[in-house]
Amino acid sequence: MTTTPETEAHGPVDFVLLEFPTAGLTGRVSEELVRLVEQGVIRLFDLLVVMKNEDGTVEVLELTDPGGPAEAFSYFDGAQSGLLGDEEISEAAEAILPGSVAALIVYENIWAAPFVDAVRDSGGELVASTRIPAPEVMAALEALEADSPVS
Repeated sequence: MTTTPETEAHGPVDFVLLEFPTAGLTGRVSEELVRLVEQGVIRLFDLLVVMKNEDGTVEVLELTDPGGPAEAFSYFDGAQSGLLGDEEISEAAEAILPGSVAALIVYENIWAAPFVDAVRDSGGELVASTRIPAPEVMAALEALEADSPVS
């Protein structure tokens, strides 16, 4: 099936809030995010970095500030679709601890677009979706492994 702009299939779009202690930022997260974008696994719509100071004040950090806590994300400067606004920043600030830095990221799972297209082409539609937290999945797999008879 050839898609047109009106019916173009998109992958699921996710929002994540990642919290980090201010000390110990390595830049590895930004490197992996760049890799995911460059390999076409995800399309980045928004990336904001906020810092909650010890006194509880919150500031949105410039990604291009040399030596700043958000500098590692400078590759994504200008990634703004309009999906993140003041309300999301406020909610993120409430969720994170003082003395931490957080990245608010909105991205599309491009890898899923062909599957979405196939579902639509077959007349299907998404009626429910949820995320199972990774620690729950790992615990279930470990329990399954523990219950499996040893060969």
